[in-house]
Amino acid sequence: MYGPNHHGWIEVVVGPMYSGKSEELIRRLKRAQIAKQKIQVFKPAIDNRYSVDEVVSYNGDKILGECISKAEEILELLKEDTEVVGIDEIQFLDDEVVHIARSLADRGLRVIVAGLDMDFRGEPFGPTPNILAIADFVDKLTAVCMKCGSPANRTQRLINGKPAKYNEPTILVGATESYEARCRLHHEVR
Repeated sequence: MYGPNHHGWIEVVVGPMYSGKSEELIRRLKRAQIAKQKIQVFKPAIDNRYSVDEVVSYNGDKILGECISKAEEILELLKEDTEVVGIDEIQFLDDEVVHIARSLADRGLRVIVAGLDMDFRGEPFGPTPNILAIADFVDKLTAVCMKCGSPANRTQRLINGKPAKYNEPTILVGATESYEARCRLHHEVR
């Protein structure tokens, strides 16, 4: 897609919830399949909102994937003929995923990752900042603010319809019942 054949690289797709990150990851992976490239897709086991063994976007697109609990499982499960590796919801994986992505790219693989760049507080989330720093290509997507319709770059966590408190646990897997996309002006943390 971006570079000459047989050279590896890392592509990162980030943004808030409802910005189309998984949809874009799936689109890129399906295009690689059309090009007859061997792909493998990984997703954190914690993200079982829509499917245990598929990466699923909010618009219903899906692609078969393998669930992992730790990043090192990518290397254990990687097939010899894989050319493109997709990783969804990278923010839920451990920091080792950054080193693994770099290693795979150095071996000539195309690595495409997607995930949240910020947590519900508006702070960098998990390994995402580090993979952004070493990525060859970055796409930062926006959603639509559910308060005013402006471009939204943050994820608003709601607890019983109210903004979450700052000291809430960072990880709470959920969807529309727990989260909204918000612009900077309308993003709140109590």
